[in-house]
Amino acid sequence: MSDAEDPSLPKKVLRTVTPGTRGHKDPGMDVIGWSMLVGMLVLLVPLLPFIVIVWLITKVLDRFSGE
Repeated sequence: MSDAEDPSLPKKVLRTVTPGTRGHKDPGMDVIGWSMLVGMLVLLVPLLPFIVIVWLITKVLDRFSGE
């Protein structure tokens, strides 16, 4: 099948009637983003010492098991 006969290709280019959008401030989404960041920090900062301990243990075990 040639390109001219392909039904998935448009036969005519349509122009849109909606104007282009430009960037704008959205304080509602800013509040959501900042609250998610603060929530993640509240959850992860207390767990940070445990994460570091587990990471160190795996590094030590990897070094000894590699021999």
